[in-house]
Amino acid sequence: MPKKSFKGRPLIPGKLKGKAMASKQPFNVSASYLENLFGGNTTSAPCTDVVNESWYQKNLAGAILCFPTAVGSTMGGATLVGVGYLGQGPKAMLYAEHVDSVSVAGLIIDDVWNDRHVVTIDMLGDEFLDAVKTGDPISIMEDGTVEVG
Repeated sequence: MPKKSFKGRPLIPGKLKGKAMASKQPFNVSASYLENLFGGNTTSAPCTDVVNESWYQKNLAGAILCFPTAVGSTMGGATLVGVGYLGQGPKAMLYAEHVDSVSVAGLIIDDVWNDRHVVTIDMLGDEFLDAVKTGDPISIMEDGTVEVG
């Protein structure tokens, strides 16, 4: 597969390489980490959102998450701080659309207060989600450029 390049808006910039975990479903942050926040799981982060068939029961810990946007409750930002505290947060969150204010608030708080850096880029576009598949190699640059393949 030839590399495809996408340019987004870096909200929490960083340089990172890894494997994509992609979903065309919006990311329900709070519903995805119930086993961690309420079950006390500190060894993995199995997705508990039954609506997200792409990620359900897959480990989200340390993942480079690729998705359209985030949805859910106002608890989403605190959820991201919580799973970060447990050592089970994602490495990166790559949004095809605009970031939601609740999630990005939690990510920025976790970065500034707790020095837990989750690379966050939004506005990568629908073509990004069409191109990226779970397991694809991903390279993220400081300027918001994301290479798939």
